[in-house]
Amino acid sequence: MKITLNRINDDFLFECTNAQGNSILLDNTTQPGAKGVSPMESVLMAVAGCSGIDVVSILKKQRQEITDFKAEVEGERIPVDDAKPFKSIKVKFFMEGTIDPKKAQKAAQLSFEKYCSVSKTLEPTVEIGYEVWVNGDIVQP
Repeated sequence: MKITLNRINDDFLFECTNAQGNSILLDNTTQPGAKGVSPMESVLMAVAGCSGIDVVSILKKQRQEITDFKAEVEGERIPVDDAKPFKSIKVKFFMEGTIDPKKAQKAAQLSFEKYCSVSKTLEPTVEIGYEVWVNGDIVQP
């Protein structure tokens, strides 16, 4: 796996491109007029995307009908020397459709405990939690 990063303005705007030519913009979001996401926001996006792919894939294999799927991810950061890494990350999945809530909860559990490479990469130093909501109701673990 390889990406390339190219600076595309005179400040902090970078384009990151993968081997297939797909790209995202990264920027210093503390500056006015930022045109991309911050690198730390991209980490939260990666957690949402990785676990979202897992959950949808597992539920599709179980023939669950998902009509809408969203996630919200919040990260809490702490100062460590001059950096501010994540201390914890919380993911909330919101899905609609003909979905067995127990299957949805199990799919999220499998993602975070077994499949999501992004969260497994962060896991040694970041506490990662999640909630599952199906058709407007929270699913109790």
